Amino acid sequence: MTTRERPTLEAVARRAGVSRATVSRVVNGSTTVAASIREAVNQAVDELGYVPNQAARSLVTRQTDSIALILPETANRVFSDDLFFPAIIRGVGSELEAADKQLVLMMAGSAAGYARVERYAVAGHVDGVMFASIHGADPLPGLLARRGIPVICSGRPMIADPPVPYVDVDHAGGVAAAIQHLITSGRRRIATIAGPQDMVAGLERLTGYHDTLRAAGLPELVVTGDFTRDSGITAMRELLDRDPDLDAVFAASDLMAHGALQTLRNAGRRVPEDVAVIGFDDFEVSRYSDPPLTTVRQPIGEAGRTMAREMLRLISGDPGVPPAIILPTELIVRASA
Repeated sequence: MTTRERPTLEAVARRAGVSRATVSRVVNGSTTVAASIREAVNQAVDELGYVPNQAARSLVTRQTDSIALILPETANRVFSDDLFFPAIIRGVGSELEAADKQLVLMMAGSAAGYARVERYAVAGHVDGVMFASIHGADPLPGLLARRGIPVICSGRPMIADPPVPYVDVDHAGGVAAAIQHLITSGRRRIATIAGPQDMVAGLERLTGYHDTLRAAGLPELVVTGDFTRDSGITAMRELLDRDPDLDAVFAASDLMAHGALQTLRNAGRRVPEDVAVIGFDDFEVSRYSDPPLTTVRQPIGEAGRTMAREMLRLISGDPGVPPAIILPTELIVRASA
């Protein structure tokens, strides 16, 4: 075979159905690539007769020193008044900056956005990919992992094939503490504004509500929101229409709780005298709501820092990265409940 006909790294990647960066890791002996992927790459190498020369090896082994954080949301949602996104970005960014790595922030709120993100990651522009705010059975984390790209998620993915490591918080435990606090204080008609049911956070927080009320033998009343203030306003109106005598509400996000406070105030209901309100997040603004909001504190910044640290371990080939890290939550009692 002539030099001109020598098979390229790209040709091996196409034959194996993986990224150029994955072929690079396999031919250079990386231990971070799944066995099935290594086998496919090695088979393509054998079939094509690919032999990297020393100069090529020095090129393909270099890292980009860039790591992507993918938010499967629209730009309008990311840059709205939802304080989750700035908190997770700050946490991730601070850890990567300390490690001298570049954060690449990417949003994928549409099919075209997903395709763009996939092309970018598979082309080897980043050394690894982190996900936050995953909805439904999102196929992208598993797809990128199958291509040999290091992947980690903030929040447990509903489905990931192959499984990818994740960092999450104790959603159900935090909600159980909140509902028990309401029960202990004498509340008996406790409603909830649940989070979106295509997200693990929404599902697990609703599970904590269901399990605690059922154990206490109390009735349940559920309306679903989408973690935004506007959805909290609307959901609280519906709850009052369905049960004018409710005496407490747990909202699965602080923003929805702030919306609920507005609706209750407009309806002439006193908080907490008539209706107690508890949120979930402990954003700083919740200290200054009227009244200050009782809430479940989740360590969003620490989750971001932890996810970034584990990503750096994945990239380095550390075999000790755990499949899941669950951070604790804490009930913060203020004047609203």
